[in-house]
Amino acid sequence: MADLSRTAAIVGVAESDEIGTVPNKSSLQHHMEAAANALDDAGLSKSDVDGLFTAGYSTYMTGDYLGIKPRFTDSTTVGGSSFIIHIAHAVAAINAGWCEVALITHGQAGRSSRAPVPQDPIMPTLQYEIPYGFIGQPINYAMAATRYMHQYGEERTRQALAEIAVSTRKWALMNPKAAMKDPMTFDDYHNSRWIAWPFHLFDCCLVTDAGAAVVVTSAERARSTKKPPVWVLGAAESHDHLGISTMPDLTSTVSRHTGPAALSMAGLTHGDIDLAMIYDSFTYTVLITLEGLGFCGPGEGPDFVAGQRTAPGGDFPMNTSGGGLSYTHPGMYGIFLIIEAVRQLRGECGERQVPDCGISLVNGTGGALSSTGTVALARD
Repeated sequence: MADLSRTAAIVGVAESDEIGTVPNKSSLQHHMEAAANALDDAGLSKSDVDGLFTAGYSTYMTGDYLGIKPRFTDSTTVGGSSFIIHIAHAVAAINAGWCEVALITHGQAGRSSRAPVPQDPIMPTLQYEIPYGFIGQPINYAMAATRYMHQYGEERTRQALAEIAVSTRKWALMNPKAAMKDPMTFDDYHNSRWIAWPFHLFDCCLVTDAGAAVVVTSAERARSTKKPPVWVLGAAESHDHLGISTMPDLTSTVSRHTGPAALSMAGLTHGDIDLAMIYDSFTYTVLITLEGLGFCGPGEGPDFVAGQRTAPGGDFPMNTSGGGLSYTHPGMYGIFLIIEAVRQLRGECGERQVPDCGISLVNGTGGALSSTGTVALARD
């Protein structure tokens, strides 16, 4: 495989103008605002874009709405990990000469436009899962977490989920754009209402309206953009099942493959990572992703996150934006992980800035713990 490490860089990132509850804007408006803001962050314009990437919506629709006619187009959709996987696809397309400036964009009025998604009744999940009550991700992920508790201990798993929820909220309190503004104690977590046992309310991500966009370009072009480049050192992607009933192991995601592969491509070890940005659709997602990425072994996650190690002031900064649990999560969240990683690497995060943040590992999860994409990013 060709060595594509440091051959392309992220040069622009941004959210849409408003995120949270924005009832007066459509998903496409969030796309448009985020795209314009990210291009401005890069010092580029719409006319510079010749590669267009999105998920959920097709690039047909977003290209038409944005007024972009790309030479390269990619609508890969594997849930919330899609946009992290797009980073690798953009690097490959740039190196192949199929485009020079790649715009990855996302917009979703997830809170204000909860329109049901039409589904084909012959889909396996509709035939073999929904009739038995598996009608949404909270239930799917809750079943997986239950298996983890059975295997590794209920009390220590419960405490680990609480550690993740409380530490993530502490980071959110330092992010002016985060939806959640109130402190959370361990008692708040344990006393919150049940959603799907063993998940409390604070084990589950938000549902917001938001857009986000990322601009990737060639190494040569990156040297002349407005902000310092953030280099893509390594990337990997995979998925290993569709519905929760065909997940090979309810206690392990395919991050066990994408994490080591991305680190190998980047020439990094776990000790090199200054910031971990981990998809937190649920607290449980974080727990088993840390294990899958190799920061600790199977069943060791509860010990790894104990004592608020991932909170501000801890020795393992993680999800410093406040994550999907407390910052924003419009339905597919992965692109927001990239935005925070880039801002941290540029030193733009103010009160929540991680000191000497030089390298970040970003992992996104999609579907019913079905897919993951991992990228390693670094400043000069």
